[in-house]
Amino acid sequence: MNIRGFTLRSLALVLISLLGMSCLQKSEQEENSKEMITGMNKTWTLVWSDEFDQKEIDPDNWNFQIEKAGRFNEEWQRYTNNSKNAYIDDGCLVIQANHISDEHGMDHYTSARLNTANKQTWKYGKISARIKLPEGKGIWPAFWMLGVNIDENGGDTTWPQCGEIDILELYGSKDDGAIEVNAHYADSTNKHAFMGAESYKLSKGKFSEDFHIFDLVWTEDSIEWYVDDNKVTSMNIKEPYLSEFHKPFFILLNIAVGGSFAGRPDDTTVFPQKMYVDWIRVYKQNEA
Repeated sequence: MNIRGFTLRSLALVLISLLGMSCLQKSEQEENSKEMITGMNKTWTLVWSDEFDQKEIDPDNWNFQIEKAGRFNEEWQRYTNNSKNAYIDDGCLVIQANHISDEHGMDHYTSARLNTANKQTWKYGKISARIKLPEGKGIWPAFWMLGVNIDENGGDTTWPQCGEIDILELYGSKDDGAIEVNAHYADSTNKHAFMGAESYKLSKGKFSEDFHIFDLVWTEDSIEWYVDDNKVTSMNIKEPYLSEFHKPFFILLNIAVGGSFAGRPDDTTVFPQKMYVDWIRVYKQNEA
């Protein structure tokens, strides 16, 4: 009985300590295994990562995209380079959406949109991140990619001809326990087309309650999406009109508020809302 009691108490202490771990501590635990991993029936070697274990956001990796409210999809937030909207805290990148007045509407919110354009770009590979998402009506966080040739970052190509890969989007006005994945491109007539959103719903709870790992597996033949090693969907990219997906892309992270697709925040939406990113890692597939 004493042995059993000791075991149960020990187990409880272990569980409590795991729940209390910081992003930094969890990242340190994974250091020994991250350089090479096996998953999705492939072996991968790490080629780039940001573990967010420094004091400041690394300017060699990230740009702050400054935009006025309404610039994208009639969203209500403006994107800033203010440390109140994006910062490092205890080994996590934190993107924070703030409500800066007593009113709801255009330009009454601030947030951050970070990207790796012209700094870190990739063609093909496994792109992974460990993220804890925000929640609430009108909240729209995303982890996604755009083609490096997009004109808004100095390129010569408009959207959607540049291509877009949505590794995850969460629409708080729909379901805080579900994320969507998608891809956008120009079809054979050069008009906007998309794969069609596919949803992954947790068996219980919300994505704001814990960290989850989101993976994109991108090869010459296909794009596959995973959540916690569970396959969400895949897309064949062999067709000639899908040439966008055979060029380099960069990563983006942001929280949008309101807009044409996200719904509107209201008095039930608690602010600030935060997206915690423990790490982002990019792997290349090893030769067979």
